Amino acid sequence: MTGSEVPPSFRLAYVPGVTPAKWVRIWNERLPDVPLTLLQVPATQAPEVLRDREADAALLRLPVDRTFFSAIPLYTETTVVVVPKDHLVSAVEEVSLADLAEEVVFHPLDDVLDWEQPPGLPAFERPATTEDAIELVAAGVGLLVVPQSLARLYHRRDLTYRTVVDAPQSGVALSWPEDATTDLVEDFIGIVRGRTVNSTRGRSTAQAAAQPKQTRSDGTGARRQPAAGKTAGKTGRAGKPTGTTGRSARSGSGGSQGNRRGKPRRRS
Repeated sequence: MTGSEVPPSFRLAYVPGVTPAKWVRIWNERLPDVPLTLLQVPATQAPEVLRDREADAALLRLPVDRTFFSAIPLYTETTVVVVPKDHLVSAVEEVSLADLAEEVVFHPLDDVLDWEQPPGLPAFERPATTEDAIELVAAGVGLLVVPQSLARLYHRRDLTYRTVVDAPQSGVALSWPEDATTDLVEDFIGIVRGRTVNSTRGRSTAQAAAQPKQTRSDGTGARRQPAAGKTAGKTGRAGKPTGTTGRSARSGSGGSQGNRRGKPRRRS
């Protein structure tokens, strides 16, 4: 390797609540010579990180600008309301937005849900982050509606959460700049889509080309030619196919003679 060559690497950004550990493990098993660097970024900053080429791809929350980014939706999260353990909501399995109408519901500046109208009563001030809002819920001054992964990420023993059946949901996707679909991006696409290691899709061109072609038992790597005098389909005169025995239709023991019809000769 010359001084100007840079060893390959892959930079993956991800937003809070997304857990890339499984995919990273598979990457390390399949491409041990290509280090994968993780970069956690706020949900609102993930698109800019990709635009600035600070990461090769990102696990982020939809929507994204499809005029610039390619995206593969991975899953959609359940939406929950985070409440103190002694709150009335904790007595049921699920609630609706109407059940929260008389509650103060925080709407942090980094909220990832696409609300037409946020539920509940507005708080006196919007928390800067979801983590800050969790602290206020623990203080007993309001509730918070978030994707379930964020409720788990900021879990506290004095808090719990319940499903909100009619709230907007957050979709998680793998995204990258459309004009930067590199071989390594294709490799990671194959991993998140569950392709096997033997699949040529989602792998670099160089890797696919490096796979040996299947050979015949002679070990030469070339197709075995038919032996002299033998062909895949035998032909008679004028290129007409003959029977499996190779005899002409006029031969004395040909198949056509056995099919003659007529009266047997009378013996004298």
